[in-house]
Amino acid sequence: MKIKKKDFDIFNLSFLDIITCGFGAIVLLVLISHTDRDTPELNVDQVEDHLSQVLALKTQVNSLAKKVDQEKKLNELQLEDSRDLGREAQALSENIRVRENEERELSGDLNGLSLVQSALEKISISPSTSNTPRDDEVGGIPVDSDYVVFVVDTSGSMKTIWNRVTQEIINILTIHPQVKGFQILDDQGRAILAGYGGRWIPDIPFRRKSVMKLFKGWQSASNSSPVEGVLAAMKKYKKRGHTIAIYVFGDDYTGDSYDRVIANITKKNTIQKDGKRLAKIHAIGFPSQYTTDRFAILMRELTKQNGGTFIALPVR
Repeated sequence: MKIKKKDFDIFNLSFLDIITCGFGAIVLLVLISHTDRDTPELNVDQVEDHLSQVLALKTQVNSLAKKVDQEKKLNELQLEDSRDLGREAQALSENIRVRENEERELSGDLNGLSLVQSALEKISISPSTSNTPRDDEVGGIPVDSDYVVFVVDTSGSMKTIWNRVTQEIINILTIHPQVKGFQILDDQGRAILAGYGGRWIPDIPFRRKSVMKLFKGWQSASNSSPVEGVLAAMKKYKKRGHTIAIYVFGDDYTGDSYDRVIANITKKNTIQKDGKRLAKIHAIGFPSQYTTDRFAILMRELTKQNGGTFIALPVR
């Protein structure tokens, strides 16, 4: 029997296995080998140097942050100082304005007092009668009265010049050489001291000083019409044998009548038997750019018919 020879195939399964294993070994060698040979390795000294640089930069950042904080606080202090200076400048400006107002008021008071004093030089200050001649040109004011009543408008417009009003009351009391007593009423006839209602306040130094101190802070409702106050003064404070002067202080008149008011007051101010007046009625006007001339119109005629004088102080 003839033996059949097998064909020899070099690329059989065993050969492919060997080739595959060899190729896999080569791949593993490639994978585990170092591929980053271009990246330099840092030694310990280099790391410490970099760390020192980082710490130095951090220190510089902290220092700059402190400087920024200090500058911010300094700016805040400077801003506060600027505000303080602004407030001080405003306060100084206000003080200057107050001083200027006081100087103007003092100048006006001196002018008013000079006007009254010049009037006194034109007239006699000896006791006078109801027939005492009046000098209309200089507004002569007889100052022979034993008692003086002030009827004062206490409205808001008068309150703005209250220091001036206070000084004028003192001026008038000063030029009366023989005042035994005085009284201050609001334009409704209410007395400044309720305990002295219907009575005279003795004109002695300490009493005058205490009343004027109270007057500076006096608050009383007002209708800017002195009619009620004048009538109350004649009704409550008239007495035979007393010479009385009524001074009306105001800046405006809100009433709706002139003739009727003047006639009524003049009638009540006359004692029917002998025709003499109960009191001389004077008026001091404090006009301003915010008031009308109604007070002056009323008082000019009222004082003329009741033996008195009307004086209008300069406008402030």
